[in-house]
Amino acid sequence: MSLDRRELADAVARHGTLARVVVAEHAGSAPRETGASMLVWPDGIAGTIGGGALEHDAILRARGLLAAGAPFARRLQRYPLGPALGQCCGGAVSLLIERIGPEELAAIPAEGVFARPVAPGPAAEPPLAVARMLRAARAGLGARPALVGDWFLETAGAPRTPVWIWGAGHVGRALVGATDGLPLAVTWVDEARARFPDTVPPHADMLVAARMPDAAALAPGDARHLVLTYSHALDLEICHRILSRPFGSLGLIGSETKKARFLKRLGELGHPPERLAQLVCPIGDPGLGKEPQAIAIGVIHALLRERSAAGESGITDRGHGT
Repeated sequence: MSLDRRELADAVARHGTLARVVVAEHAGSAPRETGASMLVWPDGIAGTIGGGALEHDAILRARGLLAAGAPFARRLQRYPLGPALGQCCGGAVSLLIERIGPEELAAIPAEGVFARPVAPGPAAEPPLAVARMLRAARAGLGARPALVGDWFLETAGAPRTPVWIWGAGHVGRALVGATDGLPLAVTWVDEARARFPDTVPPHADMLVAARMPDAAALAPGDARHLVLTYSHALDLEICHRILSRPFGSLGLIGSETKKARFLKRLGELGHPPERLAQLVCPIGDPGLGKEPQAIAIGVIHALLRERSAAGESGITDRGHGT
């Protein structure tokens, strides 16, 4: 995950000074990985840190920070993910909530590592541990989002196309593996942490959603969706939710027979023919084979071709927030 300064600048131009909420640290099972972020302004939001009570509280705190009006305002908020937030996964997250306006935007690099204290005020001289990480990043060693003492570091990079992969089975895992190093912002969705591998690749943003179809409302309007869960009924409901809102593209794993059945049922649910024509099934290149890795190669090739034709995309608003 990386911070896109151009997307931030576009959002500030549209909505004025706003707040950015980023997962600065997580421990144990959490709905989003470190580096996941969302934007909040007085009457709207973009992105997600996982929804639910955690996101609701973060939105309220972000709007409170904006209302105070102080430049370079920041606060680090720690949350145990227990019953108080309607979650019993036993993990914990720390959220950095920071004001972003023209003055703050000027301090964010277009590329490289963006380091700042979690306390309010312009960044001063970084401590030794942070300075070492900055030197390593400049030497080409890269930097993952990290909370280092009282400082937070993340990489600022070029725009990436949002890709939502629904399902952590064999094909989902092959797809996520194939996206490593590509200009794609991958969100990987399934209904329980146990369905994912023990170690989720750092370039993918894991989203645990007990009711997966509800998570469709969290996706940006230009997201490329790949639906490949363990259940046809679940696939159908996810497709229904995606077709009910803006999206970039929609791919469904399966056969021509499955596609015909889905098109009939989705039509009965009220989706017009021109909308249904955007459903791609099967996905990938049949000539490459049916193995998960072969499907992944075909799908990624199509995604990159589509991205090249469409150009880079930015943050898409989710409308009014809580």
